[in-house]
Amino acid sequence: MTVQTSDHRETRSSRRRSGARVVETGSLLLFGALLLGTAACEIGDIPETSVATKGSRPADVSPLFQPLPATAEHPEDNPGTPERIDLGHKLFFEPKLSRSGIISCNTCHVVGAAGVDARQVAIGEGARVGPRNSPTVYNAAFLSAQFWDGRAPTLEEQAKGPIQAHVEMDLTPEEAVERLREVGYEPLFAAAFPGEENPLNFDNIAKAIAAFERTLITPGSPFDRYLEGDESALTPLQKEGLRIFQEAGCISCHNGVMLGGQGYAAFSHVEGSSDIGRAAVTGREEDRYVFRIAPLRNVALTAPYFHDGSAATLREAVSIMGWVQLRRRFTEEEIDALVAFLESLTGEFPVVTHPQLPRTPATARKAAE
Repeated sequence: MTVQTSDHRETRSSRRRSGARVVETGSLLLFGALLLGTAACEIGDIPETSVATKGSRPADVSPLFQPLPATAEHPEDNPGTPERIDLGHKLFFEPKLSRSGIISCNTCHVVGAAGVDARQVAIGEGARVGPRNSPTVYNAAFLSAQFWDGRAPTLEEQAKGPIQAHVEMDLTPEEAVERLREVGYEPLFAAAFPGEENPLNFDNIAKAIAAFERTLITPGSPFDRYLEGDESALTPLQKEGLRIFQEAGCISCHNGVMLGGQGYAAFSHVEGSSDIGRAAVTGREEDRYVFRIAPLRNVALTAPYFHDGSAATLREAVSIMGWVQLRRRFTEEEIDALVAFLESLTGEFPVVTHPQLPRTPATARKAAE
């Protein structure tokens, strides 16, 4: 396995004047709203495992927050074996999975740059511009659904989308399989999916990529250490930002392990936006301009912000969210504190090397034919 890990590891605002409307989430948001006296969130029952256990955590931090685990679980139907993770690592960097042969998953989700491309919106095949900002791939294993509109329930389903999307990598499943066969991937698929008659197939491409992505976890942030009882892990300014974050109501949507990412909220602060969000997936008018709540892990490193990349800086994003979702104008001092707190969410990134990719020489291919 070539992944090395360190030891430490939004709104038609005129239509949403009452604040955030959160829908279809399934975790902590109601509890947060009740604690804060807000009506920001509409959710279902709260699982018992949603609320972090108390213990040595400081008294000023809500039980709605949870430390980020050091590892993510792999599903039974896609075990994270070393062979499968190693194959997924290669496929994540494999430009043959794009029509031009120059774009890979890593093009938009740069593992050496917090898992993003730092562009307002993604650019794919033929310099075609996508409609949305590229979300980070780090810690995506802990999200309840993938993409800004939540259209993929798993990492496996998500991995299939960009390869086939005309604006992204623009291949058919059959083309993707054939390209990998041509350059010598068959032995790697046989090792990663033992016992299968035809292991090199599109489903297994997605499974391998997802297995690799589940290793991209960033635990050990100052905030995680604070949750675990190290009161010196946060600066006084960060602690003040944490207080404002909780008291202002940010926590009602941004909570849990990922500080968000588990539900959806109405958000489209740019007038005239043609992106109708989750409504394009569900067909429901009430989901117009509804998007997945952004997770805040490593948020200080993932500018620009929002589904449309319309906020260039973290300060701008905090100011916009304060007004659009909470109807509150944060002062410059409050923004200073909130940004400082958000910076405490930066974890420790695993070391991910650029892998050696299979390349069968053309002479060997001709001989095989």
